[in-house]
Amino acid sequence: MTNAQHHTWLWEKLGHQTIENLKKHGFTGHFLASADEAREFAAELAKDYNSFGFGGSATARALDLPEALKQQGKTVYDHWDPQPEESDLTLRLKQGRCDCFICSANAISATGEIINVDGVGNRTNAMTFGCPNVIIIAGMNKVTRDLDSALRRVKEVAGPLRARSLNMNTPCAETGICTDCNSPQRICRITTILHRKPMMTDVTVVLINQSLGF
Repeated sequence: MTNAQHHTWLWEKLGHQTIENLKKHGFTGHFLASADEAREFAAELAKDYNSFGFGGSATARALDLPEALKQQGKTVYDHWDPQPEESDLTLRLKQGRCDCFICSANAISATGEIINVDGVGNRTNAMTFGCPNVIIIAGMNKVTRDLDSALRRVKEVAGPLRARSLNMNTPCAETGICTDCNSPQRICRITTILHRKPMMTDVTVVLINQSLGF
């Protein structure tokens, strides 16, 4: 085996352990080998729903899911693709009341928790209440061993990378190090931990054995 194959094997073992613990916590979980498999699988999951909301997910866009659903004639609410007749606020509100919300996660623990940090809150709200169905798609680069390490990943990896990708004027976007700042453009304002499946929301987690997103 090559080094890459050993790495893939290790992620596969960790991924199956994570899915097992997510299921114990009431989530539906699937482990897939590639982004191509995940794209097809997500399309199959989505076929019974008519309206979809998207958070600011680089992973979902890497899979081209918003465009794929539009081509199927589905209604898509995506504030990254603004419509002249609807404001940014209107789109974000509709994201939280659609048939299915599709997003990623900032970190997922192998012990079965899902951690997210938002600046506005439309994503964290839609993931927990309002949409009856949620699909979370994440690369194995976002999986850590436990809750503490997942919280550290959000602070040390996901936050700085995301701020950098959005060209935010924050210390972490410049230095790569979180200083728990009070910058007006700070994107880490709301932290949620899904310890268990929300009572009125079905949540499906799809883990992909690749590095995707931030």
